[in-house]
Amino acid sequence: MLSNIGVPGLILILTLALIIFGPKKLPEIGRAFGQTLKEFKKSTRELTSDITDDIVDDIKEIKKEI
Repeated sequence: MLSNIGVPGLILILTLALIIFGPKKLPEIGRAFGQTLKEFKKSTRELTSDITDDIVDDIKEIKKEI
């Protein structure tokens, strides 16, 4: 999705953000976005890990029955 924007589009988006929010608010917005992205990645990793652990446990149970 972001690969279709290109450099000119990215510059336009950043310029609009600077005009709308102002230079003082942009670092706060960036920080909040970064924290949100970090939490999303952490949650995704934990969910993937939980599912993988469940699958491994199921495989171990099946091997014990055989």
